[in-house]
Amino acid sequence: MIYFAQLKIGQTYQSAGRTVTESDIQAFAGVSGDFNPLHTDVEWVRAHTDFPGRIAHGLLVLAIGSGIRTPGIDELHILGYLEVQRKMIAPVYPGDTVRVMQTIEGLAPSRSRAGAGVVHVRVETRNQNDEIVQDGIDTLFVGGEE
Repeated sequence: MIYFAQLKIGQTYQSAGRTVTESDIQAFAGVSGDFNPLHTDVEWVRAHTDFPGRIAHGLLVLAIGSGIRTPGIDELHILGYLEVQRKMIAPVYPGDTVRVMQTIEGLAPSRSRAGAGVVHVRVETRNQNDEIVQDGIDTLFVGGEE
């Protein structure tokens, strides 16, 4: 377990890779109800956009990046996931492999819980070509040793 007091600004963690599949996109459309043709109709995408094919939902990629195995981040004593901010920068296609780079950017001790604090984590989601496809901040509430 990693506690708030052990964190330092600038610490960086890299996740494992995860390949986005056609099945992921179909399942996410069903779960979310987002059947936008950008995600479901390859012919429509080719006729109406510059994309060569269907693209993954931005929120699907965010969810994958949030859940992907990341040594260090996974060991944090997270008591709450307070906020998420993302910019969707580039498309993710079926067959792309994404990974996240997470860097501690801010630490604020809690005023109400001794030893705990708010942690701002820069999250860059990159594809297999090391291109940033999403960028943003996760705000976590991390506990102290009890």
